[in-house]
Amino acid sequence: MRNPYEVLGVATTASSADIQKAYRKLAKKLHPDLNPGDKAAEEKFKEVAGAYDLLGDAEKRKRFDDGEIDATGAERPQQHFYRDFATSDHGHPYTDSSGYADFMDSDDAFAELLRRGDRARANRRGRDLHYQLAIDFAESITGANKRLTLPDGGTLDVTIPPGLVDGQILRLRGKGAPGSGKGGAGDALIEVEVLPDHRFTREGDDISLELPVSLSEAVLGGRIRVPTPTGDVTMAVPKGSNTGTTLRLKGKGAPRRSGGHGDQFVRLKVVLPKPPDPELEAFVSNWDKGKAFNPREDSGS
Repeated sequence: MRNPYEVLGVATTASSADIQKAYRKLAKKLHPDLNPGDKAAEEKFKEVAGAYDLLGDAEKRKRFDDGEIDATGAERPQQHFYRDFATSDHGHPYTDSSGYADFMDSDDAFAELLRRGDRARANRRGRDLHYQLAIDFAESITGANKRLTLPDGGTLDVTIPPGLVDGQILRLRGKGAPGSGKGGAGDALIEVEVLPDHRFTREGDDISLELPVSLSEAVLGGRIRVPTPTGDVTMAVPKGSNTGTTLRLKGKGAPRRSGGHGDQFVRLKVVLPKPPDPELEAFVSNWDKGKAFNPREDSGS
């Protein structure tokens, strides 16, 4: 901590009245209730409050001037900071209403502001607590009820809404840390991680899937089973399908906020049997039209 005289901007020979006046001026400028959200102002106010705690007390000031204690009060913990005003048991001048007496004659409005701030801190809302929850890809599409185990051994029941996306944060009101006094509990903020499923890719409200098909299914067509996040369905493969042929399963995607569902797109991938089939090799060897066909002709290759 800096020299308290420098913090308050007064000389070492300043009178008690000058010190009080300097503190009051700085407190009006830097008080957190007058600068909501300004962390720099709050830190400066703490420093000013600490300086006044030392120099505003005649005995402490004398000990400091005599070199018996340093700017922090030497042997004792720093109980003089702003956050400790309402909780300290070490006789800080602002732990109760009597500590505002030095403001009463000249600035009742400012003293009342400090009182209101003190009451607000005594009934402060609890902190929001942050957690993470991993769910399966299918659960992100269909929704689910999950139970989250907390670090302290407790649990939270979490309802996963259908269509949730990776990184979305769910808020459980009143499930955070308890407040003080009449302040209510904070909230539990749960960031959801959607575990990847190697079969599916989500693009907005639509889902994509690459599905292997046999040569026979590609050439002759047929009906095959296709996985979706809500279970398998039957889909017709047209005759003469190629790798890259994309089919649509309408309404099998993720729920839309506006209502309804996206679609699932199925991209076919023709897969030859393993190990190579001698009968297929013999057929292709004798298939003159197959040899004459150039699949790269349209691409200019």
